[in-house]
Amino acid sequence: MTDKGITVLIVEDDVDLQEQMKIYLEADGYTVITASQQKEAEKIIGDKKFDLAILDLMMENMDSGFVLSHKIKRMDSSIPVIIVTGVTRETGLHFDAKSKEDKSWIKADVMLQKNVRYEQLKLEIERLLKKG
Repeated sequence: MTDKGITVLIVEDDVDLQEQMKIYLEADGYTVITASQQKEAEKIIGDKKFDLAILDLMMENMDSGFVLSHKIKRMDSSIPVIIVTGVTRETGLHFDAKSKEDKSWIKADVMLQKNVRYEQLKLEIERLLKKG
């Protein structure tokens, strides 16, 4: 696959899932930057350029993905953010980024439940990148 010239930041503490997403995205021609923890991701957000972010919600803090999403959107509101989470399965709480009210505090463009198929993630990535 040819290089798309698009860099994706993946922040995921499940190293197997992180590596799986990285392999699929690179096979589709994306450049991938990875981080496993919130602090590591905060440094990347400040230092590197990326075109889209895929964030885990719960890492070393229960709200790490929300915090990172806020930081990204404050830095550049045009960068699409996808949060991939298992929070509903683990806690019973359900978050969504569909309504205007939800987006006002979640600051993510899309929320997907973990065990998301790559095809679904790819469709969301392509849709969000076309908007920009």
